Amino acid sequence: MRKKRPLPLLEKIPITGIAAEGKAITRYDDRVVFVPFAAPGDVADVQVTKKRRSYLEGRIVRFHGRSPHRTEPVCEHFGICGGCKWQHLSYELQLEAKQQQVTDHFSRIGKLDFPEPEPITAAPETEFYRNKLEFTFTSRRWLTEDEVSSGESFKELRGAGFHIPGRFDKVLDIDRCWLQPDPSNDIRRAIRDYAIERNIEFFDLVRQEGFLRTLIIRTSTTGEVMVIVVFFKDDGEEIERLLEFTAGRFPGITSLMYVINPKANDTIYDLDVHLYRGRDHITEEMEGLKFRVGPKSFYQTNPVQARQLYGIVKEYALPRKHETIYDLYTGTGTIAAFLAGHCGMVRGLEYVDEAVQDARLNAEMNNIDNATFHAGDIRELLTQAFTVENGRPDTVVTDPPRTGMHGDVVERLAELLPGRIVYVSCNSATQARDIALLGDAYRVERLRAVDMFPHTHHIESVALLVKRPSSL
Repeated sequence: MRKKRPLPLLEKIPITGIAAEGKAITRYDDRVVFVPFAAPGDVADVQVTKKRRSYLEGRIVRFHGRSPHRTEPVCEHFGICGGCKWQHLSYELQLEAKQQQVTDHFSRIGKLDFPEPEPITAAPETEFYRNKLEFTFTSRRWLTEDEVSSGESFKELRGAGFHIPGRFDKVLDIDRCWLQPDPSNDIRRAIRDYAIERNIEFFDLVRQEGFLRTLIIRTSTTGEVMVIVVFFKDDGEEIERLLEFTAGRFPGITSLMYVINPKANDTIYDLDVHLYRGRDHITEEMEGLKFRVGPKSFYQTNPVQARQLYGIVKEYALPRKHETIYDLYTGTGTIAAFLAGHCGMVRGLEYVDEAVQDARLNAEMNNIDNATFHAGDIRELLTQAFTVENGRPDTVVTDPPRTGMHGDVVERLAELLPGRIVYVSCNSATQARDIALLGDAYRVERLRAVDMFPHTHHIESVALLVKRPSSL
């Protein structure tokens, strides 16, 4: 059998920039080289780990010089856990790279004419900014390189944490996560340690067997906490004991719930959520508005920065008292509620029925009587009959998922021709693609990036589209 040639070691390679998906980039022998956890300005020996005709991938094995943009990561799990891949970069460089990412997508993917983007909106907090995390319990946790090389025998392999990137069956046990504020870490560690003490079965992701499966923790800026423990099978006595322990250890939990999930995937959106103690929701507040957040509700994961985002949406939408606004992909109606006090009518459209129920409750809780919410597939809802019944929109706000808007929805917007479209996106690549499809009717008048996710390559962007004179 012919042996494969060993992959080369590239010596004293200067790292020159940041590429897609947050990896650093350089060139070698006319090929692009992608290097994770590197920084522009590093000079290093790079061990190639993947070789393709047009590119290479590698990892740093030795530094000859470190970038001035480097900073010391705060998390002990950095480089192993799948999150916060930019903790080693200065926040200033992160913002610069994110701004460039949006600009590149609009120019290269959308091939759009657009004005100079407005300055990126930085996050006031770069740690403990998330209000929701999901942890996985595992019967065989991932052993780090240091643990493997120590030669030590590890008898206790149960753990709770995050999936190793690209490995659905491997989970890194997390001690302290810097993403979610207290008491998130304490709750996770306490439940994990209690379950180990009682010798409760942790879930085996390969064999799909066990008992303790996942843990979802939601927090709010009002200080409320929701805990959802997900079990693989219904063992009433063991569930009762674990939840009673959790409630006793953390009496401040606002909402304690559990789910039985015997499926092959971790999603709970098609499952019943059972309330064990407390309320069936927590409450978030923003600009004097209150929002009900249930176990299946979508709410912006960075609530402090969401205020900045919605402020930009309102500034771009220019709501007027006599106008009608459509809010597509409205979720639980947060943007709709934010705009309702400044316009004549808001129509929120959303495909998740539970979210629409929450949106209606949110409107009622805030005494908003000029907003209606409609559940269903957006492309089936946004019909001529709907606009006849509910009024043609003067402005459309759209905040679709990462995949962007369905082509039928884009076509319908081109037919409706509202005066302004405010497009909010967590994926500027699909945002640019969709805007290009509207290019004959609209021009990009304003563009702004908002950093909702520090220490990651993800970025939210807001674009204002104004109808071209020829389309009037």
